[in-house]
Amino acid sequence: MKQRTKPLLIYDGDCGFCRRWIARWESLTGDRVEYAPFQQVASEFPEIPKEQFEASVQFIEPSGKISSGAEAVFRTLTYVPGKQWMLWMYEKIPGAAHISEWSYHLVARHRTFFSKLTRCLFGQHTEPHSYVLTRWIFLRMLGVIYLIAFVSLWTQINGLVGSNGIIPVKDFLQVVREQIGLERYWLLPTLFWFNASDVFLQFLCGGGVFLSLLLILNLAPTAVLFLLWAFYLSLAAICREFLSFQWDALLLEIGFLAIFFAPLQLRPRLYSKSPPSLIVLWLLRLLLFKLIFSSGVLKLVSGDPTWRDFTALTYHYETQPLPTWISWYVDQLPLWFQKASVALMFAIELVAPFLIFAPRRLRFFGCGAIVALQLLIMATGNYCFFNLLTIALCILLLDDRFWPTRFREKVLGSQKHNQSSTVVLSKSRRWPKLVTLPIAAIILLITTVQFFNMFRVHLDWPTPIPTLVRIVAPFRSVNSYGLFAVMTTSRPEIIVEGSQDGETWLPYEFKYKPGDLKERPHFVEPLQPRLDWQMWFAALSSYENNPWFINFCVRLLQGLPEVLSLLKTNPFPDKPPRYIRAVVYDYQFTNFSTKREEGTWWQREFKGLYCPILSLRGG
Repeated sequence: MKQRTKPLLIYDGDCGFCRRWIARWESLTGDRVEYAPFQQVASEFPEIPKEQFEASVQFIEPSGKISSGAEAVFRTLTYVPGKQWMLWMYEKIPGAAHISEWSYHLVARHRTFFSKLTRCLFGQHTEPHSYVLTRWIFLRMLGVIYLIAFVSLWTQINGLVGSNGIIPVKDFLQVVREQIGLERYWLLPTLFWFNASDVFLQFLCGGGVFLSLLLILNLAPTAVLFLLWAFYLSLAAICREFLSFQWDALLLEIGFLAIFFAPLQLRPRLYSKSPPSLIVLWLLRLLLFKLIFSSGVLKLVSGDPTWRDFTALTYHYETQPLPTWISWYVDQLPLWFQKASVALMFAIELVAPFLIFAPRRLRFFGCGAIVALQLLIMATGNYCFFNLLTIALCILLLDDRFWPTRFREKVLGSQKHNQSSTVVLSKSRRWPKLVTLPIAAIILLITTVQFFNMFRVHLDWPTPIPTLVRIVAPFRSVNSYGLFAVMTTSRPEIIVEGSQDGETWLPYEFKYKPGDLKERPHFVEPLQPRLDWQMWFAALSSYENNPWFINFCVRLLQGLPEVLSLLKTNPFPDKPPRYIRAVVYDYQFTNFSTKREEGTWWQREFKGLYCPILSLRGG
């Protein structure tokens, strides 16, 4: 045997199964281990019988020590950073070596079956896959979503929280300042502590738009992502009810993790970028798992009978906040279809999330199922940019090899010549584990608490854990999710009306929520009319539980243009009304015959006053 400076792994070159896994190990160990088929090098090792070469891989160390089977695999993987624990378990844990060797030889005796299984699960390539192009796509998509969020809010911000808005930010911050000391800066993290003017409201929204464009253009992505997160958090903290939706929380959580997922460069090129942090990649995948799985579990543990008897969708399409016109048609479908749809939804929400952690092809299948569900939700309801955020997370289940060759060449084309010279430089251009590991530990700990709470399991956690949850909570970046845990089975709708004499009442029409019975339901996603959404929540409870609603009515009595701009029509263009009232109707979709005869999409039944008739003093 000739003297070697590197270890050598010898395998059966005629075995397709062996070649696939050797390709994976070779990509992991790099040039630290040499590989060769025994058909080429067996003559150098006369002491090893041919039958032994055919039965298992052989690992030859520079010292001449020979290992075979599972031990050879584990010794090979000790040359992969972070994989040394596998050999330690093999050698130190009782029974581990026996189980490992038995498993190895079981696979070796049935290589044909396991070769087909490998192709089925992993495809033709078992090598670890890169996510550089995938990250590029994900960050561009996140930039587009941030752009949508800021543009949508910018058009409404003055009417919502401006000085003449429904809940002025200045008034809110003044109350907080009077009641809470310096702790307010932590409990309510917002840049508006330094400036609460309308100009600053416009600046943050406009700044968010500008930063979103920088992210789309791939300029200083890490710094830009931090500022986008800080700007949106500042707005969410002071907009309260109007920025308290699950997609706002999801955007902040994704946006926070994306800071540590992006390359640490001012103008990164694809091949000059470091590969993304696998720690943060898996944190983002865990977020997708939490988002989808929680939605399914909470529907079951809530005890809501409509989910348990699979009838929830017979109510959902007409009772959701902002239906689309497609919702009307789907609502007409028979009961068996609605029940089958619920079953399919549960299958996706409760099973597909586990495929996130499965081998490549199963992971792709899970990705496709979740994306398909999101597209169906987008077609039948206006959930703003929530579905786009979920699809963006699904992108991270796809590796670079997934994308079509032409697309890869188009995106990477002019930079191919830099590939060999820049990969080496990339190691210092991503966040170190000293930063990402503590973040991962905190997120995993809080997520564990959230999962126990989701399953209604209440544990007496050690004091530091609830304290950590409280400390992190104000930053809205590690959240719980679960839409429609309890299905609404009726649709109370508030109609706001004004009058000059207390006798003749004229309705204010909103831009997108139901009002006029002949008005076709709209598509407004991915934008969000936040007042329209809050009207849906207000109708499910009383005006006492929605103090913003009285403020809204007062603004109508004052005829303030900032608030009126949030509405579709103003029935009092010349002079504000003397009186405002809000009445409640029960709305339902019409059927085909009624729609054909009357041209109406909705029918309604009067229920009564929502709140007392309001007027300004001296009015």
